[in-house]
Amino acid sequence: MSSTLSATILLASLVAMVLLGRNMRRHLPDAHLNADSKDAVKLATGLVATMTALLLGLLVSSAKGTYDTQRTEVIQMAAKIAFLDRVLTAYGPEAAETRAEFRDGVADALHRMWPNEAGARAQLAPNTTAGAHIYAAIQALTPRDDAQRELKAQAVTAATDLGQLRMLILAQAVPSIPKPLLIVVGCWLVIIFLCFSLLAPPNATTTLALTAAAVSVAGALFLIMELDEPFGGAIRISSEPMQNALNHLTN
Repeated sequence: MSSTLSATILLASLVAMVLLGRNMRRHLPDAHLNADSKDAVKLATGLVATMTALLLGLLVSSAKGTYDTQRTEVIQMAAKIAFLDRVLTAYGPEAAETRAEFRDGVADALHRMWPNEAGARAQLAPNTTAGAHIYAAIQALTPRDDAQRELKAQAVTAATDLGQLRMLILAQAVPSIPKPLLIVVGCWLVIIFLCFSLLAPPNATTTLALTAAAVSVAGALFLIMELDEPFGGAIRISSEPMQNALNHLTN
């Protein structure tokens, strides 16, 4: 389920609870709304609200950790690309064709991970055919002296590291936040807003305040789910490091 749809469903549920609680308050006997009853409801709501706050904090931390980890890996990949290109350049004219193939491979990876088409999903799976061809081309280089042998070894190591980073990003594409946690948080929030609406006076001011709170909470869920999917949706990892690396290759 997309983050937009999930947040919309949660918002609609919370607003429905606000209206339901307001309507229920009008029909409850006075004994259910005396001071003792309100205190009991406040205690129960406070307990659920505390657990919800703790779980929301955990979800935010997990989603932000996922986003930061993959952003760091993208930066590392861009740095490895620039380093490998520099090594191939230093190797000499013999590596010019390999360097051109490598540049085309980077451009293809950039287009797959950050497609230009509106609504297109990122393809994190690497182009194994192109990757294997570039690796084979590096291995096929024939060093003439010790300097070129050292440069070839560095190029093989950098190419291997790049392949590992791409596979690591692909492996981390699975959402890190379990859906049951999101469902539990949503249920707790529904309970909280129903209790809030029961305790609040049924006027326009309280209804507006609770509705604004519902929008804020639904927005928080939207942000959490967006951060947990760094290569899709509204909050994407920037392609600028990779774009800068590609521009370096074309110079």
